[in-house]
Amino acid sequence: MKILNLYACLGGNRYKWSNEHEITAVELDPELARMYQERFPNDTVIVADAHQYLLDHYKEFDFIWSSPPCPTHSKLVQTNKHKMKVKYPDMTLYQEILFLKHIFNGKYVVENVTPYYEPLIPAKKRGRHLYWTNFNLPNSLNERDDINGIIGKTNDLGKLCEFHKIDLSSYKGTQPKPKIAKNLVDYEAGKTILDTALGTITRSNQEMPSLF
Repeated sequence: MKILNLYACLGGNRYKWSNEHEITAVELDPELARMYQERFPNDTVIVADAHQYLLDHYKEFDFIWSSPPCPTHSKLVQTNKHKMKVKYPDMTLYQEILFLKHIFNGKYVVENVTPYYEPLIPAKKRGRHLYWTNFNLPNSLNERDDINGIIGKTNDLGKLCEFHKIDLSSYKGTQPKPKIAKNLVDYEAGKTILDTALGTITRSNQEMPSLF
């Protein structure tokens, strides 16, 4: 199956996907793209704007995972609105949801944080994240115990790296390392979601009537 992994970062969602698929990862940060490639040498890694890449290449894939930037949607915006320069919510998120829902013919998932407002498009909430998909998700994504949500709140880089099984020591980019680690999807959730999508695709193919 041909998979497109957008805003790939270090591939938190991809960690437990097998190598039997043809996976293309798109990441804008060259340092993260380099580290992703080292982590998953069998994948094709492209340094590019994921939002534009989706528009230009969506027809080439069977399954698309997108994790658009989340800071302008996070509950931290409202919590810190008197301490920081507030920005308009980045509508890239909803552009991609609508595009994938109405234009893309394969299976997709868009992942983001639980926002400080009521989501403009209903989503499936699992743990700390919201998921927009065109297939049903199980009630449990088999996410590991993250010590009652502490992983989502801590800035302890050691704990975050241990939890996600990553090493950020060689990262030379400009993004804060704890922020990179905190934005990763639990790899067990990533595996469960892909397995569910694959099961949906398999059932769909089995149900198609034969012409011969």
